Amino acid sequence: MVEIELDGKKVEVAPGSVVMHAAEKAGVYVPHFCYHKKLSIAASCRMCLVEVEKAPKPMPACATPVTQGMVVRTKTDKAIKAQQSVMEFLLINHPLDCPICDQGGECQLQDLAVGYSGSTSRYEEEKRVVPNKDVGPLVSMEEMSRCIHCTRCVRFGQEIAGQMELGMSHRGEHAEIETFVGKTIDSELSGNMIDICPVGALTSKPFRYSARTWEMSRRRSVSPHDSTGANLVVQVKNHRVMRVIPFENEAVNECWIADRDRFSYEALNSSDRLTQPMLKQGGEWKTVDWQTALEYVANGVTDIKSQHGADAIGLLASPHSTVEELFLAGALIRGIGSNSIDHRLRHAEHNPASGVRWLGRSIASLSTLDRALVVGSNLRKDHPLFAQRIRQAAKRGAKVSVLNERTTDWAIALQSVVNAPATEWINELSKIASAIATAKEVAAPVAVVPDAAAISIGKALLSGSDKAILLGNAAAHHEHASALLGLANWIGQQTGATVGYLTEAANTVGAQLVKALPSGNGLTAQQMLGGEAKALFLLNVEPGLDTAGGPAALAKVAKSQMVVTLSPFRTNLECSDVLLPIAPFSETAGSFVNAEGLLQSFHAVVKPLGDTRPAWKVLRVLSNMLGVAALKQDAVPEVLAAALPGVVSGEVVPNAKLSNAQPVVRVDVSHATTPCTASIYQLDGLVRRSPSLQMTADARAAGVMNGVVA
Repeated sequence: MVEIELDGKKVEVAPGSVVMHAAEKAGVYVPHFCYHKKLSIAASCRMCLVEVEKAPKPMPACATPVTQGMVVRTKTDKAIKAQQSVMEFLLINHPLDCPICDQGGECQLQDLAVGYSGSTSRYEEEKRVVPNKDVGPLVSMEEMSRCIHCTRCVRFGQEIAGQMELGMSHRGEHAEIETFVGKTIDSELSGNMIDICPVGALTSKPFRYSARTWEMSRRRSVSPHDSTGANLVVQVKNHRVMRVIPFENEAVNECWIADRDRFSYEALNSSDRLTQPMLKQGGEWKTVDWQTALEYVANGVTDIKSQHGADAIGLLASPHSTVEELFLAGALIRGIGSNSIDHRLRHAEHNPASGVRWLGRSIASLSTLDRALVVGSNLRKDHPLFAQRIRQAAKRGAKVSVLNERTTDWAIALQSVVNAPATEWINELSKIASAIATAKEVAAPVAVVPDAAAISIGKALLSGSDKAILLGNAAAHHEHASALLGLANWIGQQTGATVGYLTEAANTVGAQLVKALPSGNGLTAQQMLGGEAKALFLLNVEPGLDTAGGPAALAKVAKSQMVVTLSPFRTNLECSDVLLPIAPFSETAGSFVNAEGLLQSFHAVVKPLGDTRPAWKVLRVLSNMLGVAALKQDAVPEVLAAALPGVVSGEVVPNAKLSNAQPVVRVDVSHATTPCTASIYQLDGLVRRSPSLQMTADARAAGVMNGVVA
C-alpha cells in the first residue's frame, strides 16, 4: 500500500492508484467531468486540478499517480483558482440554456458552475453551434452544442459496450462527438451513454421534455426481463412511470442496465393495456366486473373438472412472473387436483429435471474468468450485462470460446468459434470432451475423433484457474438439453470449470424453486400447447409469441373448451374466453430469483391502472372460489415465506437447493430441431410493446416494425 497525505489526512491506497482514488477513499470530493470509475483515464476536462506539493503547477487528480509520502491539497486558493479557470473555459461555447435543457436539475456542469463559475461571462465573441444529429430512436443528440468533450460516451462504447459507435472529429473548438458517416447508435447498452453524460448533450429521446427531475419521485425496483435481475430506479410522476435508470449494485449490474430494462416502461402506459375484465360472448368482447369474470371462470373450471377430470385443466406461466405469482398458480392448479403447470414455454425437452438449473457461480465472478466456453447463446443480445462482464474478462486476457449455430458479433475477442447446426452440438461437445480425455489420458464419454478447434478449446479449458462452461438459451431449449448438460458436466469435472445455465428470464430459477413444473401425470407445456388441456390458464403468456409452437400453438390453444388469460395487456383475443387484467411489475409487489440464485424483492411503484389487480391476489381469490382452502395469505411477504421458506430477500438461495448435476446420456440426434429462442426485443410482452425499442436496428433486423404487437 502507498500512503499519502490528502488535505491533512493520511490515506492508504493500492500502488498504481491515482489521486482521485485516494480522494474517493478519504471521502473528499474533487470536481470532475471526464473521470468515471468504470472508464479509462482521459484527463481531458482538467476540472479535477489539485495542488501537489513540490509540483510546479496544479495536477489533474484523475491522472496523477500516487507516490509514497505525496502531499495533496484540494481546497487551496491555487487549486480552486485553477478549477475556476477551467470552468470559465468550459462555459465559453456552452449555450447557457439551463432553463430549457432536459438535463436541468441533474446536470453535473450546472451543479459545479454554481460553485466554480463567475457571476458573469467575460466571453463576448460568437459561440460555436453544432448541427443536430439523428442517431436512432433511443439517444438524442439534438443539443450537442452543450457537449464539453469529456469523451465519456466514446470511452463507454469502446470499453463497456465493446464497439466504438461515437468518436470525436475535427480539433479545437470545432471538435464534435458524432457517429461514423451518419450511422446510428445501435448498441444494446446505448442508454448508459445518457447516464454518464455530465451535461445535457446526450439525452433520452423517449423521455425528452416529459418531466423535470425534481417533479418525479424515485422508487427502487428490479428488472423483469433477463436473468441478471438488474436493480432499477423507477421515476414516477402523477402515478405514471416516466423514466427508468440504473440503481448501482456492484454484485449484480454494477452501474449499468440494458436498453430493454431502461425503455420497456413505455409499454406500461400504452393503449394496449387491459384495464377491466372482459368476457367473450357471442364472439364479441364485453367489459364486466371482477365478480362476474371470476364466477364465470370458477363455474367453467368446475364444469370441465366434472366432465373431463382435473387432469384436463392446465396452467402455462411465464418465467417472467414473480415468485409469489408462480407459487400461487401452482397451489391453485394442484388444489383443483391437477398437476399440469409449466413455465418451460420455449423448451423442446420436457423431461423431469433432476435439480434447479442456475448459473453455477456468482454474476460478479464472470468478470474474473480467465477461461470460458459458451454453448448455444447469442450472448450479447440474450444477456447484455453478462456479455459486458465477460468482455471485461477478455480484455484482461481471458480466452473465450463459442459453440453456436452461427457467428454473431459479440464485440468480444474470441479464441475459438465453432459454428454448427444445433443437431451437431452434442457431437461438437463430444469432440471437445475427447480432446480433453486424450490430453489427460482418461476414457472419453463418447468415442469421437477431435478436430483442431476441439483440441484448441480443450487446451484452453485445461489451462487457467477460473473457468466456466455456460449454456445459453438455445442450449436450454434444445431438444436434447440433458445430453448437452451431461457432456458439459463431464468437461467441467475434468477441467475444474463450473457449469451453469445463463437462464432466459427474470425468474427462471424462481419458477423451478417453487415447482412451476408438471408432476406425475401432469401435462407439459408442449402437451398443453398441443391442445390436450380442456381448460387452460395463461399467466403472462402469449402462445403465438412466447412459445416454441408459435402461431400453430395459438391455433391449437384456441380449440380448448375454456381459455383464461391473465395479462396486463389486451392479448390472446383469438383464443381466450376471459381476459383478467393483472398488474405488471411496476404495479405489484413481488420477487425474482436471478441466474445466480439471488432473491430480490420489490414494491409497486405506481397504483394499478384502472381495475387492474395484482396477479397474486387474483389467483388467491380464484383459489378460494374453487375451494382451495390452503391459500390464506393476505400479503406478499406471507406468500414469499410460504413459497421459499428460510430465504430472505437480498440473500442467495442455499446451494443445496440448486443443482446442475446431469450424467452423460446417449441420444439419437439425427432428428433434433432448431431450438426456439427470442430475439432481444421480442423476449416478453413489455419489450414487444415499447415503440422506441421496436424502432431499433435489432428489432428491425428481427422483422418487427411499428412497435405494438396485438
